[in-house]
Amino acid sequence: MSKRKGKVISDATTVKSRRATAVGLEDAPDNRNHQGPSSNKLSLSATGDIGLIESITLKNFMCHYLLGPFQFGPNVNFIVGNNGSGKSAILTALIVGLGGKATITNRGVSLKDFVKSGENTADITVKLRNRGADAYKREIFGDCISIEHRISVDGCRTCKLKSKSGQIISNKKEDLTAILDHFNIQLDNPVSILNQEMSKQFLHSKSETDKYKFFMKATLLEQMKRDYIHIKHTKTVTRQQVERQEECLKDLKHEFLQRKERYENLSSISEMKEVLENLKKAMAWCLVREKEQFVQQLKEDIEKEETNYKHQYNFQLCQTKFLQVEKTLQRIRSTINSLREEQESLFGDNVKLKEQVKVIRKAHKEQELVYFRALNKLKQSEQEQNLFREKVNKAKTSGSLNSEGETQYMKQQRTLTHLKEQLAELDNKCSQLNLEIKNNHDALFKGREERDKLRLEEKTVQASYESKLKRKNQLLASRSNKLKRFGDLVPDLVGAIAEAYATGRFVRRPVGPIGACINLKDPTLAVAVECCLRSFMKAFCCDNYKDEAVLQELMSRYYPRGNRPQIIVSPFSEKVYNIHGRKACHPEYPALLDIISATSPVIINCLIDMRGIESILIIKEKEKARKVMQHGWPPKNCREAFTAEGDHVYPNRYYTSDFNIAKFLGGDLETEISMLESDLENHRAQLSRFQLQVTSVTEDILSMENGLNSTIMTLKATLAAMNKVKAAITELEIFGDEQIDDISSLEEVAAENQQKIEAEKQSVHEAKTEFDKHRKMSEDTDSKYSSVRERIGQLSEDMEPLKDEQLRLEAECERHERTLKIFEHNLRIHEGNIQAMKNELSQKEEELQEYVAKATKISPERQQVTSSTKRIDAEISRLKKRLKVFESCYGEQEQVVREYAEALALYREKTNQVRDLRKFIDRLDNIMSDRQNRYKIMRLSLSDASCTSITS
Repeated sequence: MSKRKGKVISDATTVKSRRATAVGLEDAPDNRNHQGPSSNKLSLSATGDIGLIESITLKNFMCHYLLGPFQFGPNVNFIVGNNGSGKSAILTALIVGLGGKATITNRGVSLKDFVKSGENTADITVKLRNRGADAYKREIFGDCISIEHRISVDGCRTCKLKSKSGQIISNKKEDLTAILDHFNIQLDNPVSILNQEMSKQFLHSKSETDKYKFFMKATLLEQMKRDYIHIKHTKTVTRQQVERQEECLKDLKHEFLQRKERYENLSSISEMKEVLENLKKAMAWCLVREKEQFVQQLKEDIEKEETNYKHQYNFQLCQTKFLQVEKTLQRIRSTINSLREEQESLFGDNVKLKEQVKVIRKAHKEQELVYFRALNKLKQSEQEQNLFREKVNKAKTSGSLNSEGETQYMKQQRTLTHLKEQLAELDNKCSQLNLEIKNNHDALFKGREERDKLRLEEKTVQASYESKLKRKNQLLASRSNKLKRFGDLVPDLVGAIAEAYATGRFVRRPVGPIGACINLKDPTLAVAVECCLRSFMKAFCCDNYKDEAVLQELMSRYYPRGNRPQIIVSPFSEKVYNIHGRKACHPEYPALLDIISATSPVIINCLIDMRGIESILIIKEKEKARKVMQHGWPPKNCREAFTAEGDHVYPNRYYTSDFNIAKFLGGDLETEISMLESDLENHRAQLSRFQLQVTSVTEDILSMENGLNSTIMTLKATLAAMNKVKAAITELEIFGDEQIDDISSLEEVAAENQQKIEAEKQSVHEAKTEFDKHRKMSEDTDSKYSSVRERIGQLSEDMEPLKDEQLRLEAECERHERTLKIFEHNLRIHEGNIQAMKNELSQKEEELQEYVAKATKISPERQQVTSSTKRIDAEISRLKKRLKVFESCYGEQEQVVREYAEALALYREKTNQVRDLRKFIDRLDNIMSDRQNRYKIMRLSLSDASCTSITS
């Protein structure tokens, strides 16, 4: 029952005294045009009762921007004003400001109707007097309680209760209701607040029933009636609950009697507990005996494992083999390195000797030409000298010549000398033409070599252009299908695999290509990963050889033999291999296994088997990679490393990558496509430049060929002229032979010819010496060049078996290394097992000591037990079960005693409560009967008083 219902206003004298204090009414003049109401205080006495309204202030309420503050007196107050000045607004605001609903005011159906149009909120401030001995929490609120309401345009309102000093005390509606109850302010009572609609209804109502209801409501008799009805209903409910409690009390009494019976039946548990204690003692020493047996067996096992040298022997044997193979491999590597260094030095010597041979051969040929020309000229001069000697001898025997003949002879000799000089000039011209032809041949050969070189470079650029164009088309196609990166036919092959798997041709579906199934945790390492995996990027994985045969048959539809992706056969596993102890460890740089993730463990296991990705480090910088791998010992379990640019680093060698762009794992397609387009544009520019250069060189070759042909024609004409001159010389010599008669002239010519022969002999000798010198130099150079080439070939032949042996030894060394790691791992496991057994032994010995201590604590004297722990445990379980059954029936002794005491106390408590409730209900019946009679008398007296006042 609320506090508002519990209050009954009976202080009628106070109300009458308040009404009697009204002095008069001061009306506002009619000739003034007021826009707002005026409050006329009839008394300003400082004394007054609690709950009086001291003032009210309105802001943005209904149609008024600001009304108030209105100060009210302690007695009767009249509010007058023109229509629309705010009289009803103050009454409405008073109801709403004290927490009333909008429907009570008869001015609106919702609070949002009271907010002035165009405004967001409306504020109402009501101040209530809080003085006297019956003030409400005067120590908190003071002499005045300020109630502030704010109404928003959406119909919500907030309430703040402030003290006289303006401090916010509360914002809860419950506190406002408590204040109204304390001050006995009834917003819905027409005697307290009578609005226009209610007054019209009361005045115009002709029904006695309505007037009676109004009377009952105004005098609070209706509220009292509702309170009495509520009390009667509550009394009936309480009586029913008491009856139910009496029924429960019967059950409680029955339970109390049962527990009392259990309490009285506690007697036969001690014997079973004594037997159980003896069994527990036997069990304790039986556990000690079994623990001692286990410790003894563990000692024997440790001794047996310590005498087992199998793992150590296998490890030492494998280590010896590994060291031997490593030593042989180092020796072969040093031999190959020395041979390679010698071969590289011989390559340089070979190039130098080749150029030197060309120069010496050219000089030798030129000197040979000079020598044979001088020799031919000497032979010709000697033949002429022999002819002159024969003519002199003939002339001596034939007689003298006339002067006229002598003159003709001299003319012929001069003509002959002129022709010979002309022949020498033509011969010199022929030499020059031959030299020019040779130079033209060399230039033409160089031009053709340059043209062939340009064409070869053009083909290379064309091949690169076509490759990059194909790569670009693959990237464009891979926008919609990622598998296009691995080849134009890969999507079709994968589709065929899926179709074959759906039809049941595969036992397990093949996985691949591997590159499409892996992802990089760091995209900047794509080049390093591709350089490491290489051909494995396009490979497929099969579970068994039957699936491999089916996959080979599918691949034959799309790829020719020899150009198919690699197939790796390995049983599929759902878990990644346990590589603990085999993985490369470095605090800064990850292994290849750490930077990739795969859609299936099959991919990771395949790469571990085929490429050993757990033992490959990824080091981005070159210098750091060299420092880690080649300066000192490499990290544990690390065989090789790769840089971010794809360089391959071994502990003893370094290989530079041949490409720097990721083909399969590149993340940014558009960037790679734009780079390819730029490269294609450069290749097109190079191709056009090569074509222009080839055209220019071809034109130069044609020009040189035309010049060479012209020079050859000139040479042929010169040779024809030489033949004509030689014919004329021969004719003159024949004619001179017939006409020569002057011996002295012949002898002079012979002497001159002899001097000429001596000079030509000297020239032939010098040319011979120079020729022999050049020939020797050429032979020596050819011999050196041949020996160098033979040595290079011999070195290549010697290196081939060494390289094969190196590859075999590297594979064997790798195999021994893996086996060594396995044996080392097994040895560590063996030693770890021994240590674990020793630790377990020490632990078991400690446990044995604890068992002995516990057993001694349970039974100081050691008991000789023949039964097993299982049998003793079964007997203990049987006794415990019997005790449990007994305790389930009767409970434990302490529990039974406690439950008996609790049941007794509860039964007595409930009995007393039911008895007290019955006494209370009987007393309440008497009080209610008495109050009901007084209520009827009061209602009659009020009714009579009302009728009397109305009649008067």
